[in-house]
Amino acid sequence: MGHVMKILWVAAGVAVAVLPSAAQAQSADTAPPSAVTVSGSAAIVTDYRFRGVSQSDRQMAVQGGITIAHRSGVYGGVWASNLAGWGTFGGANMELDLIGGYKAKLADNATLDVGLTWYMYPGGAAKTDFAEPYVKLTGTAGPATLTAGAAYAPKQQAIGRWYDSGAAAQAGVYDHPGAKDDNFYLWGDGAVAVAGTPFTARAHVGHSRGQGGLGPNATAVAPTGAYWDWSLGADATWRNLTLNLSYVDTDISDRDAAYLRPSFSKGQDGTGNIAGSAMVASVTAAF
Repeated sequence: MGHVMKILWVAAGVAVAVLPSAAQAQSADTAPPSAVTVSGSAAIVTDYRFRGVSQSDRQMAVQGGITIAHRSGVYGGVWASNLAGWGTFGGANMELDLIGGYKAKLADNATLDVGLTWYMYPGGAAKTDFAEPYVKLTGTAGPATLTAGAAYAPKQQAIGRWYDSGAAAQAGVYDHPGAKDDNFYLWGDGAVAVAGTPFTARAHVGHSRGQGGLGPNATAVAPTGAYWDWSLGADATWRNLTLNLSYVDTDISDRDAAYLRPSFSKGQDGTGNIAGSAMVASVTAAF
């Protein structure tokens, strides 16, 4: 409980700090628009799910990020989250993403976003970081927003199939040392704002295809080779605060994941499906 209370105090402090900033921004409405904008967020989530798979051992995570964007469309940012269990990538307790890209307005209601994410795991074992370019197309129609995206990580050791099974990983004996693999992720997101209310309904579906084994640190982006993930949820927004509640799931069953255990499990003890269904809640403060 002490750890949870500390997290809640941090979130409260962020919210208090952000509200005055929002008020100052409103008072500066008459100022000319800046060529550069800075935005960010801080969040508490009950479970950090990356493409449907828990990276925090189905426990709470604290996350935050900041983005600097130029009116030309160029942007860059960082995002971070704590990790636990399977998500620790060889001993790292934090994921740090470096993001850069370019947004182009195709029409009044359509935007193309092209960029690259560099996933970093400070303090983890060697050969954990990897790069993944992406492209997203977003369109709006009335209260609805639809996004289609694709991300392709070219062949890299961090996402190679070094272990054929969880047993080999536990023994520390590589089946394919130095192996390199790629990963392809396709996804679609939908959001519909409910008129006259603070609520927005959200849906997501994605498909991963990758190495079908365990990487050099007994983790993987697509551990079973190919799988689907999806979620259904809703947001409630008040000022700069957003509460989200979502049902998250994948089609990775206990049987599918059996050969990956004990690594691919809650507590890495061989039990508990970290890709199973869950209700995930989050509170986000934007600034």
